[in-house]
Amino acid sequence: MLKLAIIAAGAITLLTACSPASNSQKNTKTMTQPDITRLAALSVSAPVADIQAHQSTHHGITISDPYHWLKDQGYPQIDDQPVIDYLTLENDYYQQFLAPHENLVNTLFEEFKGRVDETESSVPYIENGYEYRWEFAKGSNYRQYYRKNLTTGVETLFLDQQAMAQGFDYFVLGSWAVSPDNKLLAYVLDTDGDERYTLFVKDMTTGEMLSEKIEDVSRGLIFSADNAALMYHQLHKDRWNVKSLNYHVLGTSSAQDKVVYEELDDGFFMGAGLSASDEWVIISTGNSGAVEIHAVRRSNPLAEKITLISRDQKIIADADHSGEHFYLLANDTHVNSRFVKVHQDKVAYENWETLIAGSDEQYLQAFDVFKDKVVLQLSREGQDAITVLPNEGDTYDIEFPEALYSAGLDNNTSYTQSFVRLSYESMITPDTVYDYDFASKTLITRKQTTIPSGYDKTQYETYRLMAPARDGAMVPISIVYKKGFKKDGMHPMHLYGYGAYGAGMSPTFSTTRLSMLDRGFSFAIAHVRGGDEMGYQWYLDGKLEKRQNTFNDFIDVAEYLVQQGYVSKGNISASGRSAGGELMGAVTVQAPALWRSILLGVPFVDVLNTMLDASLPLTPPEWEEWGNPIEDKAAFELIQSYSPYDNIVANEYPPMMVTGGLNDPRVTYWEPAKWTAKMRATKTDDNLLVMRINMGAGHFANSGRYGRLKDYAEEMAFQLVAHGINE
Repeated sequence: MLKLAIIAAGAITLLTACSPASNSQKNTKTMTQPDITRLAALSVSAPVADIQAHQSTHHGITISDPYHWLKDQGYPQIDDQPVIDYLTLENDYYQQFLAPHENLVNTLFEEFKGRVDETESSVPYIENGYEYRWEFAKGSNYRQYYRKNLTTGVETLFLDQQAMAQGFDYFVLGSWAVSPDNKLLAYVLDTDGDERYTLFVKDMTTGEMLSEKIEDVSRGLIFSADNAALMYHQLHKDRWNVKSLNYHVLGTSSAQDKVVYEELDDGFFMGAGLSASDEWVIISTGNSGAVEIHAVRRSNPLAEKITLISRDQKIIADADHSGEHFYLLANDTHVNSRFVKVHQDKVAYENWETLIAGSDEQYLQAFDVFKDKVVLQLSREGQDAITVLPNEGDTYDIEFPEALYSAGLDNNTSYTQSFVRLSYESMITPDTVYDYDFASKTLITRKQTTIPSGYDKTQYETYRLMAPARDGAMVPISIVYKKGFKKDGMHPMHLYGYGAYGAGMSPTFSTTRLSMLDRGFSFAIAHVRGGDEMGYQWYLDGKLEKRQNTFNDFIDVAEYLVQQGYVSKGNISASGRSAGGELMGAVTVQAPALWRSILLGVPFVDVLNTMLDASLPLTPPEWEEWGNPIEDKAAFELIQSYSPYDNIVANEYPPMMVTGGLNDPRVTYWEPAKWTAKMRATKTDDNLLVMRINMGAGHFANSGRYGRLKDYAEEMAFQLVAHGINE
């Protein structure tokens, strides 16, 4: 399926640092005799944030926010010295926590590194006469990209991220594209974590850089068919959503760039991509309530656009093109979407032809179009499936080797290829790349992640459980543990959750998780409402006025696992990131006694104040997800009832580790800072509360594979120490 560059403010990937590895079950005694004491605060004094009176009134309701000052009023410029001083003190306090556990952090880090194939390389793919691949040089943090001319057999290094990253504390290659004549390379870079990229263009024949340097762009690049121009996503100057798709003629000033499409609604995210046929640029703009999709010829992108879906139709959809038809997944007739096609010359809604009807039994999620067939990614009862829909013949499913797994469409670069490339993994099977050959109907393993330090999947077991929620819904749980695990309540558990934006959490593999499993932990994912694991309605049942379902589900899953003997109350460490961090904040204040520790990663915990601040770049698009408390009193009262920051009261809470990034445009740094300040001033216990703010990065913390592993090692060390494990 066409991958469009619409980036939701809360879109987050699962933090795999919720699980690492050791050589043996060396902590058996600790594991079988859980100590319910808490991780105590440090002997040195914790930072105390100033209290400064601040009030605001909405709908006749006055709210106080004594830590409002932690938001630098010059944001996005952050130079308020009292704010910087407080964050620095918190980081110093965090380092004091880490100091006596340095050996554990280093042990975990070495375990993580030992599972990394230092010279990992990708499965090559062919595009436009070249074979492309990437690899890591031994010891390197970043990938190097190569391409081989299939006519001459000559391979060249065309993107050396390791060299490009030199001199930067933070470095991310956002995206890149090669011109149709294979001579030019365009790419975008972010070197401070704020996700505002800079665009560069390189001559691949001479190695020389062109004069182009365009600031404040997002990911996603498209060359024009004649190689003379480049389309890119221009960000708003004061916002992080895309303002327009611009057309830049190479060699000219960006001030002369023309606009292919401009989005005027601040509540919509926009992105564009090239169709599978390479003939059309497909522009999609929208939010979680509606999308609008246009298409324009790549050969003439400034010409009049074709409108496939209007925002007034209130449809959620994706589109691609093959042959003479556009193909769409759309939820117009069923919440789980139907699959349709329409001729490119007659795209009106009434001409849509249904190929697969919407159904309660299956949830259609994504698709790739090929010359003579379509391959769809879907789920049934929460289990992934891949279906082949030939232009001629019967539809059939691709069979996979395990009962509980995650499978999806991978990098399919040519719609004339004779196979579909798939990604596959489970909680005990490392990441695998399959090519499914259409002719023989067989899976061909192209790559499986290797673990140099050794891994035996037969030593681990994974299952799916169903927990009854308090309203009768059955919530899926994916769980994994090492063989020998007993359901006697004695083993510690790590419970992970997200539950927002319809982003379902798949039962995937994690090399870091092994360090927990080998130390006697079980690891479970609570597939709570707000994600789409059980269909699109599962998402709808966890948003807006139904948001409390998400928090209830997570708590009910934890209590079910206690009742079933997988763990005991107070012996569960829980974690979540971003909107999952909001989940962590909510379950901390709503059920504090359940948890041994809580890891709140870049947590969206100040929900009410953020949704009340329309000046924040990403607030207007988020109203569709959470509600608009500025205009709607009911939305105000609902958000106020669960917003974690607003519901901190004098109580005993579990040990907590909070993380954030100073340059984070998605969850601004002051959310974790305000949570930490208020929680420390309000809670009645002496349990540890630490916060790590990355002063040079954003939502995704350190860049580079080893930098992130070090972050993960610190986070896991916090969790292990909370359970009395120090080695």
